[in-house]
Amino acid sequence: MIDDVIKVFKELDSKDLRILQGIEIGMKHYEWVPMDEVIKFTRLPFSMLEYRIRQLMRKKMVVATNVPYEGYQIYYDAYDALALNTFVKRGTVSAIGDEIGVGKESVVIEAIKQPELGIGEPQGVIIKFHREGRTSFKSVKRVRSHLDDKEHFSWIYAARLAAKREADIMRQLYPDVAVPKLIDNNRHALVMEVAPGSLLYRTKLEEPEWFMNAIIDQLKVTYSKGIIHSDISEYNIFVYDGGVQIIDWPQYVENSHPHADELLGRDVFNVIKYFKRKYNIDRDQDDVMQYIKQTQES
Repeated sequence: MIDDVIKVFKELDSKDLRILQGIEIGMKHYEWVPMDEVIKFTRLPFSMLEYRIRQLMRKKMVVATNVPYEGYQIYYDAYDALALNTFVKRGTVSAIGDEIGVGKESVVIEAIKQPELGIGEPQGVIIKFHREGRTSFKSVKRVRSHLDDKEHFSWIYAARLAAKREADIMRQLYPDVAVPKLIDNNRHALVMEVAPGSLLYRTKLEEPEWFMNAIIDQLKVTYSKGIIHSDISEYNIFVYDGGVQIIDWPQYVENSHPHADELLGRDVFNVIKYFKRKYNIDRDQDDVMQYIKQTQES
């Protein structure tokens, strides 16, 4: 739970963070990072390092093994703490709020960003922590085309790469496509503006056909930029008076992808299916696909 991370985060000092960083870096090359590698990075005396690692293990920041050698890993609580530390140092985040969303591949919390130069009101923001690789590296690799050429990767690599992918595409699409404005990105975490309105599946629409058209128009603009979301559903579309906003972009593909039509078709199908089931509004999938693609083909 993020509350546990925040509690422990407040207790960590610079040496603790240095140890966590050393293990993090070592995990690029080792499944279990040897003590010698941690010593090289931290330059702490062995006795002090051993004591502090034991303390971090009690706080569930570090896990250890003795087989086939003495080695260490950090897990998500420690990775969250490292990202939070960077955001605090950069002034991106000044206070943490409640956990507002938990999925198989992400955790989302509220936070506060102080205004620049202390002028104005604090800004509410969202922090999204990616969790790709938490349960199975192989299953993540099967559904992430950007990992196809990677023979070995840890959950740190999978989560960090997913966050970077999402950050990069959000920068590329904003503001022409209705995506949240990205504020910061570090490790497996993104800080972004709060999405307006509420999620589509939680909202009773008074003009459902208008919102359906607005969503399709966003898919069209996205496609015109050479991008397909490839994971659209009522669970990652926000709706509000006058507009929509689409979130969760790490699975996007370019429309030159060999399965581009299939993935776009799935996005369109999900939108049509939702509005048919919820509001009895029907559209022909082929017609919608043609409308979305006609900008590039005309």
